[in-house]
Amino acid sequence: MRVIAPDLPIDPDEALTMLQRLVTRECPDIVIGTSMGGMFAQQLYDCRKILVNPAFHVSRTMRRQIGECPFLNPRKDGATSYTTMPELCDRYEAMEHRQFDGMTDEAVTRTWAMFGDRDTTVNCREEYLQRYRNFATFDGEHRLRLEDIRDVVVPLIRQIELDEHLTE
Repeated sequence: MRVIAPDLPIDPDEALTMLQRLVTRECPDIVIGTSMGGMFAQQLYDCRKILVNPAFHVSRTMRRQIGECPFLNPRKDGATSYTTMPELCDRYEAMEHRQFDGMTDEAVTRTWAMFGDRDTTVNCREEYLQRYRNFATFDGEHRLRLEDIRDVVVPLIRQIELDEHLTE
């Protein structure tokens, strides 16, 4: 199994374009996005994907954090922080308004979500269920722990691959 985990640009349109090009070039078996990454992954309609605690309204959180913010995970480029300005929040909000515009019936069947039952950071489960049907909950919070990946995400990947193999 090969994992590709790029540093995303801060600008939402640049990030989505980068991911669309990466998916086209690499043809991954499955895309996994967590939180804000779930919002971006949701918009990759031509591939199988798992959205973990997807944050469909990042701009709301960003507007409460104007100024310098730390990256939550180490980046390959070495950057440790970014600056949130109202204009950046506006760009995210614009993307949020159109993020479901490209959905197809096939995209619905190729999308799964996982929701931590103790996630108090972001809860977009009801919004997800208005558009999609494949989901599971897990005993966890917003951020994935290593155990969550091992015990919940990897088994779901295996089940998705098995189900797709059986329907071919």
